[in-house]
Amino acid sequence: MAITEKRKLGDKGEALAVKYLKESGYKIIAKNFKCPFGEVDIIAKKEENVAFIEVKTRTSYAFGSPAEAVNEERIKRYKNCARFYFAGGVHNYNIRFDIIEIYNEKLDHIENAFY
Repeated sequence: MAITEKRKLGDKGEALAVKYLKESGYKIIAKNFKCPFGEVDIIAKKEENVAFIEVKTRTSYAFGSPAEAVNEERIKRYKNCARFYFAGGVHNYNIRFDIIEIYNEKLDHIENAFY
């Protein structure tokens, strides 16, 4: 799959994830949040929870499930991005790391996918 096709697939997946999150009562705080440690696909808030969400979209299981693509390096980046996002501020939120996997437009939201 060409890079532009992958980007289009990823963009479509992220749009589906945002729609789902809004319909589920989340407020989208940021999309494609960039910091020195990397990028977070979506940061969303619901009640006292702030979720840093990795969206993985696939059209095939040839390379495993979408969630299996979230490796230790990506987890470390997400944790560092969360620290950066809240640096210098006081917060009273529960922070969690979620994965939204999308396979053929079927969405699975995995809350607390990693710690």
